Amino acid sequence: MELLTINNVWMMICTALVFFMHLGFALLEIGLTRQKNTLNILFKNIFIITVGLLLYYLIGFNLMYPGEFNGYLAFPDLGIGLGDMPNSYTNADGSAYADGGYTYWTDFLFQGMFAATAATIVSGAVAERIKIGPFMIFTILYVGLIYPIAGSWKWGGGFLQTLDTPFYDFAGSTLVHSVGGWAAVIAVCLLGSRIDKFKDRKIQAIPGHNIPLATAGVLILWLGWFGFNGGSVLSADPELTSLTLVTTCLAAAAGGVVSALVSTLRYKNLDLTMFLNGILGGLVGITAGADQMSPTDAIIIGGIAGALIVFAVSLIDRLKLDDPVGAIAVHLICGIWGTLAVGIFGNLASGAQFLSQLIGVASYAAICIVSSFIIIFTLKKTVGIRVSEREELEGLDGYEHGMDAYPDFRMNEH
Repeated sequence: MELLTINNVWMMICTALVFFMHLGFALLEIGLTRQKNTLNILFKNIFIITVGLLLYYLIGFNLMYPGEFNGYLAFPDLGIGLGDMPNSYTNADGSAYADGGYTYWTDFLFQGMFAATAATIVSGAVAERIKIGPFMIFTILYVGLIYPIAGSWKWGGGFLQTLDTPFYDFAGSTLVHSVGGWAAVIAVCLLGSRIDKFKDRKIQAIPGHNIPLATAGVLILWLGWFGFNGGSVLSADPELTSLTLVTTCLAAAAGGVVSALVSTLRYKNLDLTMFLNGILGGLVGITAGADQMSPTDAIIIGGIAGALIVFAVSLIDRLKLDDPVGAIAVHLICGIWGTLAVGIFGNLASGAQFLSQLIGVASYAAICIVSSFIIIFTLKKTVGIRVSEREELEGLDGYEHGMDAYPDFRMNEH
């Protein structure tokens, strides 16, 4: 019982840290966008976490961890704790829940904090021009159904877990980050770019209004990753938890430094936003194999992720995809890289593992691209997904929410 208590307390601390990450996402997103859309972005982020938790209670948790199922799609009961309250310590057959590592309720809450992240990633990519109503509908469907179905394929014991060499994703480079990243690509393609972003066939920079807030957001996210990866050990095992936190931090540091160096060499200026996204790229990259890597492996993986950020941001701009916060580069490109890196570095490195990682990446690409396209394209053809030109130019805060984030410091932004 003492060990259960220690493990459970650690898991609850990690749950709080992952919850804290939503503040980091919100600050990063508002910092890298314009003042006139601040309230709109904050509203979306608060909506995602609140509705995400309720959806995870109603269907997500049981859909993602269904027990025995066909490996692709389960049809679980609705709700947790409806009818007979589940025993927090034991399974239905009397065996210890999670091998005695933590309780049922802790499991639900920890996993629920992950669920909302996928839609948060999309929020950043479509910032400043999407209608709030359609985005809310998308969030409900994607977080409520698509994320848990996709998650069940690996974490719920689905077909990717039953491959001869099981697909491996420790904390979600693919299951969380690329699930959001693929949807972000589809959303950006269907939504179009912000006005004047690609004016006269040239890429125009649209600076964020508060880089100090964006910096604070990244540091909060880095702190939250202690819970994101550290909690994914699913126990307070001192050796494995400590190693996971070391590899996580080293990858983040390497990602930031390499991104800053490559960006400076390429563009001849010290770009703080590229530095910040490099840190996030390193964190996303190490997330798939943080428990399997040596410190040196982590530095290499994070460093490559940092370099990828610089080239991915440039490529996305050249493809005329308008991503105000770099979400696609960070969460999709580095998520794919980190997932494949499991087959190249660390304890699991092998040709068979690399092939399984490719199968996993392709499987999640398929479900996320198809499902997000169906949802967003349907919304586009029915209720519309883009605000009017006037609303975009004058700002979504006034039109969508009837107030300003900074009423005493209103500026004319176009």
